[in-house]
Amino acid sequence: MRFIAITAIVLTSTPFAVTAAATAAATGSWQPLPDIAPAPANNPISADQFELGKILCFDPRLSSSGNVSCFSCHNVMEGGDDHRPTSIGVHGHVGGRNAPTVWNAAFLSSQFWDGRAATLEDQAKGPPANAIEMGMPNLDAVIGRVRNIPGYKPYFEQAFGAGDVVTMDNVAKAIAAYERTLITPNSAYDRYAKGDAKALTEQQVRGLNTFADVGCTSCHQGPTFSGPPLPVGTGFFIKFPTFPDSPYVAKYDFLSDTGRASATKDDADKNVWRVPGLRNLVYTAPYFHNGLVHTIDESVRIMASTQLNQSLSDTQVADIVAFLETLSGPFPTQQMPRLPPTPGDLID
Repeated sequence: MRFIAITAIVLTSTPFAVTAAATAAATGSWQPLPDIAPAPANNPISADQFELGKILCFDPRLSSSGNVSCFSCHNVMEGGDDHRPTSIGVHGHVGGRNAPTVWNAAFLSSQFWDGRAATLEDQAKGPPANAIEMGMPNLDAVIGRVRNIPGYKPYFEQAFGAGDVVTMDNVAKAIAAYERTLITPNSAYDRYAKGDAKALTEQQVRGLNTFADVGCTSCHQGPTFSGPPLPVGTGFFIKFPTFPDSPYVAKYDFLSDTGRASATKDDADKNVWRVPGLRNLVYTAPYFHNGLVHTIDESVRIMASTQLNQSLSDTQVADIVAFLETLSGPFPTQQMPRLPPTPGDLID
């Protein structure tokens, strides 16, 4: 496992606090979230692609039943997830994993809990043709549905030019472009990492130090606290649980899902997971891949036990939770999209 050392910061007086915060910002020990998400050269963010992608994300007609959209599991008017232990797809089918938030997913080097998608574009093609999620038989059927909604063509031409542009690749590009605007910089933590020593309270700084001291930063590091910066498609993975004898493992059934091995079919990947980010946790309960943990403080205790073989005091837990709450940033203002009209024969 790669490890990036994190400098502990103790605020004892205002002059020292300013110096410590400024030093941390200068050395990159604590990294703020960038104000703009990275985008690949072949899919730069444009206003027209953003608008098309937002419409597609809210459109339930991309599902077989006509009533499940990306928004169904990823409520961007709140935490970017659905608050169910595991998501419900078409015809009441129940999925096997908790819906990850789409907020700040643009900064991740791989997507899904098991990291099976390299990019947001790859991820966007997964749910529509998944039998449990949106239930279309294949991606050809998905784009066929979109082409049969005449009102979509002007949006695609505005975003991608004239010609045969109503394609599944462009659907994925548009959705990804929209998702790259779903970021929440300028949290209290971000302001602190940039040198504002007054952005965090004494308890929150104590929690930041405890978070580093007990070893949480061996995995949860970088601007999203999801691991070190890596090339796109190179996921940052960890064995979970590392200490399977922890009493929390049986209590919360953490071993029944084999994690990345379900995608790679490699026994070496059994119970290996992409390290999730920690931003906006106050908006994304319940927690973990199976959604069985309801609170942040219980999550902190679980991670200390299963990953670090430690039992934290109530004070340590409270301080870490206070720090984690500083990772919630302001959400950008969004306006609900108007979908193109539906032909009468579109959905049987």
